[in-house]
Amino acid sequence: MSRGKYGQYIRWIFTGVDFIILNLAYLAVCTLTPVAENFFSKPVWLMMNISLVAVSYFFSSIHYRRVVYADQVVLQVIKAVAMHAVIFMALLMFLGFDKASWRTYLKFYIVFFIGLSSWWLISRKVLKRYRSFGKNYKRIIIIGGGSVGIRLMDELESDAGYGYQIIGLFENRKKARNVRYYKGTLDQVEKFIQDNLVDEMYCCIPDDDNDEVAHLIKIADNNAVDFYYVPQFGHHITRRFELYPIGNVPVLSIRPYPLSNPFNALLKRSFDIVVSTIVLILSPIVLIPVAIGIKLTSPGPIFFKQERTGLRGEPFMCYKFRTMRVNDQSDTKQATRDDPRKTRFGNFLRKTSIDELPQFFNVWKGDMSIVGPRPHMIKHTEAYSVLIDKYMLRHTIKPGITGWAQVNGYRGQTDELWKMEKRVEYDVWYAENWNFMLDMKIIFLTIVNAFKGDKNAF
Repeated sequence: MSRGKYGQYIRWIFTGVDFIILNLAYLAVCTLTPVAENFFSKPVWLMMNISLVAVSYFFSSIHYRRVVYADQVVLQVIKAVAMHAVIFMALLMFLGFDKASWRTYLKFYIVFFIGLSSWWLISRKVLKRYRSFGKNYKRIIIIGGGSVGIRLMDELESDAGYGYQIIGLFENRKKARNVRYYKGTLDQVEKFIQDNLVDEMYCCIPDDDNDEVAHLIKIADNNAVDFYYVPQFGHHITRRFELYPIGNVPVLSIRPYPLSNPFNALLKRSFDIVVSTIVLILSPIVLIPVAIGIKLTSPGPIFFKQERTGLRGEPFMCYKFRTMRVNDQSDTKQATRDDPRKTRFGNFLRKTSIDELPQFFNVWKGDMSIVGPRPHMIKHTEAYSVLIDKYMLRHTIKPGITGWAQVNGYRGQTDELWKMEKRVEYDVWYAENWNFMLDMKIIFLTIVNAFKGDKNAF
């Protein structure tokens, strides 16, 4: 049993609130809007709640999973609400109660989605806060003090809201004795578990010695400890893997990039087209005053265009509002904080990110996406592709106006190699973990940063 009073009841309490949200949404629609008598009835109400029972079976794990991000939560809400709608409609059609108008059902599901997504996001925050105070935590031990074990330890301790308490690390090699939490060799694991309350064991040793791993599994089973095996992939392998059997042999398969799925690619492209079209239609509102400001502050064109690296390394012409005086270094030198080439008005455009708005034309053309890795100058691509491992993987998807690296603080000048390495790390993670709600999160954070001011925007 996990530590923390009432911790074992969290899933049931939170699932109970899901039902309250459902019924409040139903009550709100029936009370505040005109609905057909066929919708406001006991059989419909009963089928609505029965449908959520089935949904809870598949999705209630969201309430106790310890590591999950906001965009993934909203994505799970979309799936849960969609499943509820399918089951609910099927039950009503089978029983002959599907006489209400589609507008009534649409109102109900809009209210239900807003309520459920708000609750799931709030509940995650509440639970993380609760765990950060040392409640509902898991007491764990790590087997293996090598690089994988240390990385796991750092990740588990990176956020107190995950609710993990490391109480021991075991390793046969002497060099691990200086690692924090070190408690002894693998021979001492069983006695430690018997003398201490342990919830989970994470095995981070190579499986070339099958007898050792098998013995640790046996210890975990005999002492009611959950066992987890951490593959020895090393630091540079970050892709997600899927496990499937070939007979009795388990095989790990690299999961394909999400945007290699035609539906995901269509969804992203459709969103790009709709938003870029709206922005371009409304663009004269911004274009006219910006054009006047540029012309009044320095001679030269309104737009700045430059060849940059696009999808699969193909070059394309990227557009921006001109923020600098016309110069010969624009294709080779990055802008710096106090760059003398910038105009005063151009500095304002950069700090507010207004200079990026013409790139919506690139999005509309299909050269770019609204969200993706920022496109680099051709010269930088040639240089960094040699210096940084996995650099070219950031070009497996279209470049974007904003990106995951930018909202995490890796925007602007990369005067040191490590800054570009971190940008590439975030870009590759985005390509490997894309989902639509992640794009919405990045767009939201970009807007917030634009109003708040980004210290790296210059």
